[in-house]
Amino acid sequence: MPSSAGPSIDTITEGGRVTQVGEGQDADESAPPVMTFGAPTAGEILAERYELVEHINNDSAGRLVWRGVDVVLRRPVAVVLRYPGGDSATEMLQAAVAASRVIHPNLVGVYDAIDEGERAYVVREWVDGRSLRELAADGPLDGARATTIGNAVASALAAVHATDMVHGNVHPGTVMISDDGRVVLADARTDGDDSQESDIRAVGGILYFALTGHWPHAEAPLRGATAGHGRAAIPDAVRDATGALAAPRQVRAGVPAYLDDLTMDLLDAEVAPPSSDVLAAELARLDVPADDHYLDNSGPLRFAADTGDEPSPLAAAGGRKVAIGIAGLLAVALVGLLIGISALGGDDKDPQTNPVAQPTASAPADDASPAPAVGPLKISKAQIIDPDGDRTEVKDADKVFDGDEDEGWETQTYRRAANFGNLKKGMGVWVDLGSERSVKSVQVLLSAQGASAQLFHGTTEHPSTKSGDAQLVAEYQQKPVGRAFEEHDGTTMTFTGFDAEQKYRYLLFWITELPDSDGGYKVGVQEIKVQGS
Repeated sequence: MPSSAGPSIDTITEGGRVTQVGEGQDADESAPPVMTFGAPTAGEILAERYELVEHINNDSAGRLVWRGVDVVLRRPVAVVLRYPGGDSATEMLQAAVAASRVIHPNLVGVYDAIDEGERAYVVREWVDGRSLRELAADGPLDGARATTIGNAVASALAAVHATDMVHGNVHPGTVMISDDGRVVLADARTDGDDSQESDIRAVGGILYFALTGHWPHAEAPLRGATAGHGRAAIPDAVRDATGALAAPRQVRAGVPAYLDDLTMDLLDAEVAPPSSDVLAAELARLDVPADDHYLDNSGPLRFAADTGDEPSPLAAAGGRKVAIGIAGLLAVALVGLLIGISALGGDDKDPQTNPVAQPTASAPADDASPAPAVGPLKISKAQIIDPDGDRTEVKDADKVFDGDEDEGWETQTYRRAANFGNLKKGMGVWVDLGSERSVKSVQVLLSAQGASAQLFHGTTEHPSTKSGDAQLVAEYQQKPVGRAFEEHDGTTMTFTGFDAEQKYRYLLFWITELPDSDGGYKVGVQEIKVQGS
């Protein structure tokens, strides 16, 4: 890249967050351009490489979106220009650098970022296609196609989250479906209020929108759901007489039960969401090639055969009664998929008259009983585990399960180092569920960001003494659950990975490093919530 063109994408300081520039195909055409210098013209070549071909529109931030051509590689590109450059464009350029570090087939690629002083511009992949918002304008999508799109979005988020970054702008206008069937996620825009969990909740919104044509932002507050990037044009979700969000199956017929449950779980604040990689794996498992007898294939995205018009059961159903946890879906999703496919296709009969799958080797008749409902499990008691301490911090354990998130147990303030001032190997909270239960997830709410911790389980209760705590830790650390959280940058840790065939009673949340706080190191455990049956 010639030096006169300004700093290239490899020389700009990385901003630390993914924030791609605006998506031209989903821009707000009413936004005024932020331009104080001469307007670009068709045929102009930027940085001696990128030829401007056609002005598409202006994005919601007032940046000019052009279709262009990389004259060196002879490929189409999108060029987003901002006037002026310099300090005013620093955030955009740094964000583009961060976005360029994440390469994934379901993410729009960022190729270059250049600052010329009077203007700055980002060069990115051009996508020929339509947004999910535009696609769903033709009508809601079938379950198979919605699953494919959800899988692609979750996979893209898993790649972003693996770098400890956040997308922060997942909605039907930023999910693009190219003409060749590729699904890509574009236009990440994060700020301090975004989190990986909100990204994952947004996948539930994408599934809900694909299945119903409505956006559930009031039930699950997805940021910016009513403004910018065409989101104001997205219809609000359907709700029943009580104001509760109607499940997709209540809005329209033909939605598979397993996909309905998964969607509603992701939107339910009371159900702990899985990590993005776990969600992507589950959707990939459900996104399987279908028998042509049931589904019409259309490239990588599959459309279900028409199931006919059925009256909406919304008025009679009265809202969703039971939330099925994400982990619980692993046990029932295949049965639900078989039932859904049978309802869509039938056996050379009208699907309206043959809505239930017959028993098969995968779904025998005597296994047809519904899975136990997943919900909050009651903690009967708790203890503070401190094998290396003087026992002054082993009080207030009952505050971690009293339902009050504003008050909890906290450590003392330690000096010198985050690992309890080099005085302890760790401290923890042990909880007793009262009896052996099926556990799906454990959510721990902390008072501050930056802690490191693990979750373990055991089968033995030990006395609350130094020797008893030491024996408990030695036993429980042989049985970890899920992944450890190292330098976790959020205040909520969610542990999944429980064995669906195993029962659990005793759990140990074990803290290994404390966050920095007021010149020392400490953390509070505000609440521990367990989901299961």
